[in-house]
Amino acid sequence: MALLAESSTGFVVGVNLPGDKLPLIKEMNLKYVKRAKGDMQAVARLTDAQIKLMQTQDKGEIAVAVTVTDAQGIEPVICEMIWAWVPKSAT
Repeated sequence: MALLAESSTGFVVGVNLPGDKLPLIKEMNLKYVKRAKGDMQAVARLTDAQIKLMQTQDKGEIAVAVTVTDAQGIEPVICEMIWAWVPKSAT
């Protein structure tokens, strides 16, 4: 479940971050509340303000909202993912 939440939030950060920035997972907070049954899905969301911040600031961090549900539509884990970004270093 943690990997699913991290992947979902990382994807939404990555597609909204300019190519000259490097996304970094900074913090993962997970509270397991139920046993998951069947297939699972994760939906991550960014606000317009978060996207604007990512596209205009050289570095920063945001909390990315993510909902993980199982086949019965139950949310077995409550997640908070903190992502940061920094400029890519010239190599």
